[in-house]
Amino acid sequence: MTNLMLGRVCVITGANRGIGRASAEALVELGATVLLVCRRRPDGEEVSRALASRGAEPPEVVVADLAAQASILEAAAWIRERHPELHVLINNAGVFTRRRELTVDGLERQFAVNHLAYFLLTNLLLDRLQAGSTSRIISVSSGAHGGAALDFNDLQGERGYDGTQAYSRSKLANVLFTYELARRLEGTGMTANCLHPGVIATKLLADYMGVPGARGAVASTFGAKPQKGAETIVYLASSPEVEGVSGRYYVNKKPAASSRESYDEAAARRLWEASERLTGLPS
Repeated sequence: MTNLMLGRVCVITGANRGIGRASAEALVELGATVLLVCRRRPDGEEVSRALASRGAEPPEVVVADLAAQASILEAAAWIRERHPELHVLINNAGVFTRRRELTVDGLERQFAVNHLAYFLLTNLLLDRLQAGSTSRIISVSSGAHGGAALDFNDLQGERGYDGTQAYSRSKLANVLFTYELARRLEGTGMTANCLHPGVIATKLLADYMGVPGARGAVASTFGAKPQKGAETIVYLASSPEVEGVSGRYYVNKKPAASSRESYDEAAARRLWEASERLTGLPS
């Protein structure tokens, strides 16, 4: 273990498996205090015990169903009560659904989990991140955002649903959100960046490829290990090289160009306003 992240409090969503778990493991190794945001407590506790067995302080487990806004509100309140300062927020959890599904809030599931959960949790924790000073907000997008465009008259995919297209649009929303957040954070000392982790062998990749029962085969044939996917996340969370850098899209620990649509500032503002309405946040 090193002390690069000693005293830094990091919140990671989807931390019980895949890229999220690998990121948590790496940040604990760097000395960070890690909060594992997981849908099921037993899954988070298993990760916490595994890290404690390696000599780390057992990370705290925060239970949150990111498809339910009430659950996100409860999780944020729990975090806020126990941690007056936060230093890193990693919006990582994501889903892929081939058929259109609705959440308990009546929202299309991919848009709700992959974008609105990022938006809501970030805004709920923003003052704690500001108290941490030079805090970093990191959102996991995907190269799948390329070629996508948002239809603001049909953000919920009601007029004809295609799971792959809905996923790509949610990942474009991650980039638009990051760039707009970075603009709003100018002068605060906080930064916001997003990234493409690569094609990684995770449950999401298996679902995306339509082979959810063959995750091992997907891992060995198509995707890199989750540790590889975590590299850019951990870099953005910890490296002195990106101190003060904001509003960028990263691939393989290097800034890269995102899609043309992602630089549309009017679309980013419109998405922000729509997200406020859909989450009930005041403008």
